[in-house]
Amino acid sequence: MGFGALALACACVVVSCTRGNEPHNDTPIIGILTQEVDSEAMRKFGKTYIPSSYVKYTESGGARVVPVRLNQSLAEHEKIFRSINGLLLIGGAVDLETSDFARTAGIYFRLALKANDEGDYFPIWGTCLGFQLLTVLVAGENLLSKTTAENVTYPLNFTSEASSSRMFASFPPDLRKALSREPLTGNYHHYGVTKEAFAGNEKLSGFFSALSTNVAQNGVEFVSTVEGRKYPFYGVQWHPEVNRFQWDPRYDFPHSRHAVRVSSLLAEFFVNEGRRSSHRFREAAEESSALIYNYDPVYVARISAYEQSYFF
Repeated sequence: MGFGALALACACVVVSCTRGNEPHNDTPIIGILTQEVDSEAMRKFGKTYIPSSYVKYTESGGARVVPVRLNQSLAEHEKIFRSINGLLLIGGAVDLETSDFARTAGIYFRLALKANDEGDYFPIWGTCLGFQLLTVLVAGENLLSKTTAENVTYPLNFTSEASSSRMFASFPPDLRKALSREPLTGNYHHYGVTKEAFAGNEKLSGFFSALSTNVAQNGVEFVSTVEGRKYPFYGVQWHPEVNRFQWDPRYDFPHSRHAVRVSSLLAEFFVNEGRRSSHRFREAAEESSALIYNYDPVYVARISAYEQSYFF
């Protein structure tokens, strides 16, 4: 049997062993939810997209990627949910309540809540707009206000809960110190959840621990990093993927040695959360046809801040 045939035959076999009573999946697959194209210049390529930086970021953590298409039936989304080991909600610029991106994310959010309640581990990560969307889904309302931090880098102002967090548990002391002192987090947003709004909403502050805050360019303090108290749900208002995979000189992307380490550890952290999920595709052919490898990224650096994007 040739290598290609062997790979196809083994593609659906999840290497799942047990450490204690916890499943361990050595072939994790993370779903990345596509988002409506908001740029007129990019609409000629497709209706929805995923920037390649998010794909590379996830792959660098040790996972494969499945693009999760919008406008599928509930049954189709439930099938995908049972096949992937986590979901990443990307940044962007769509409505957090009425867009197909928000509606579809809500489906997976509710499925993940139910699954985790039943002992079926399933993590979700939200970056920038994805983080904002998680706050809307948890609070049941839009709590965003103006917190402009456009094309700036910050250190994180850690809260007292950061030291005991899951997200930063693997960070060595020197890197955690650097993250609190050096501008390692890239911010490209106009809205966020203020510290006061977060603390004042019982649903939100009861669901998430606030791990860090930052002060926006307009002087408002906003929550910049969260993790679920009970659920493996995580959110960052900043962009860890740009530290290694975006290079547009017009933007202040952090590329220092410490910035790269931060990005690497967070990618590995989320993928390792996905390793705790035992979901899998039923057949090798089904898995193969769902993976991002079936699509070619398009060079879009001349019309966007991204070097490449996948379109659907």
